[in-house]
Amino acid sequence: MGRIKQGTPAFRRANIAFFAAGFNTFAILYCTQPLLPEFAKEFHISATTASLALSGTTMSLAVSMLFISALSERWGRKQLMIVSMLIASLLSILTMFSTTFSSVLTFRIIEGIILGGVPSIAMAYLGEEIDPGSLGVAMGLYISGNSLGAVSGRLISGVVSNYFNWHVGLGVISFISLCGSIIFWLTLPSSQNFKSHSLEAKKLLSTFTGHLKDPRLLCLYGIGFLILGSNVAMYNYVIYELSGPPYFISRSILSWIFLIFIVGMFSSVLMAKVAQHIGKSKALVLSLLITMAGAAITLEPNLWIKICGLPLLTFGFFGSHSIASGWVGQRATSNKAQASALYLFFYYMGSSFGGTAVGEFWSSYGWGGVVSVILAFLALALVFAAILIRKSAVPSKSSITQLPIKQKRVESHI
Repeated sequence: MGRIKQGTPAFRRANIAFFAAGFNTFAILYCTQPLLPEFAKEFHISATTASLALSGTTMSLAVSMLFISALSERWGRKQLMIVSMLIASLLSILTMFSTTFSSVLTFRIIEGIILGGVPSIAMAYLGEEIDPGSLGVAMGLYISGNSLGAVSGRLISGVVSNYFNWHVGLGVISFISLCGSIIFWLTLPSSQNFKSHSLEAKKLLSTFTGHLKDPRLLCLYGIGFLILGSNVAMYNYVIYELSGPPYFISRSILSWIFLIFIVGMFSSVLMAKVAQHIGKSKALVLSLLITMAGAAITLEPNLWIKICGLPLLTFGFFGSHSIASGWVGQRATSNKAQASALYLFFYYMGSSFGGTAVGEFWSSYGWGGVVSVILAFLALALVFAAILIRKSAVPSKSSITQLPIKQKRVESHI
């Protein structure tokens, strides 16, 4: 069947649908981050426990993404994405009526599992249905929806909850999410080039195992784990730091801090261009050093200097992520989709681990403890980068074995 080309009504509908999908997914995923202090206060729980409202979701998302794309090979792309978005929206509505933290956490974990059905399948649909010459534009709009959703979800829930409460904040996000799901359902063109295939669980597992035997890919997975763990830890606990003494900044003002994530829309592109000029090895190290510098600056007691560290850290984080994730695709000589899926698995697991584990250091050592752990994470990421660079400098046979999986079909999973 023919593919959808830029300039056609079908292309415009597909772009609207995937912009809504990206916005919806990441608004739901990150909307609880500015609400963590309110959860801790209302439910009388520690900052570490409250962080599970985000970490639990990203952890279940990480696991879900590894397997839901395989289910779409059997059940179809559009149908599974529609079901995922609608159920996630309904779960978000149920979450707003929660009266205990255990119910909040339960709904959020299930949301993560369900949300894995969108990003893990979206790339497959776009790869199958969009004309190769138009794919870059479609991908760019989808990723823009991701970024805007991640920022808006944090900002809207934080500002609204300050004037009302967290229930209303989540309610507004849930309403927007439900509208986005309906827009996606009504506008996305039906799959024309999808062919159902039987599940090949053993071959899929063999592919994952093969990638995990590659030391260079393991370094990249470790870097992804550590950089997102550092970023989420920073933004989880900087809210506590700035809302307490001596700053006492209101939550409505603190919510605007998440606009800093817009920096990522520029830094990822800029650092990719830098990598073209100085090489991805040097660009990765530079990005990690910028991230470390941003984290270290937040130790300064002066409020304005402290806040200046956040965009620097965010700039370096997105630069590191864009280089590392792109390097995974270049390194994997076969079954690139599964290599990328594993990167995303470790990436989001890093969010879960860093976002929650660092809470113990906040409780025991304050902001200095949080930043110390973040700097330790980033120092370890530099060690992984050094190992990666050293091994990349030595020509060797790829440790990725060509596995008997139908390549054209599998590479579009993530």
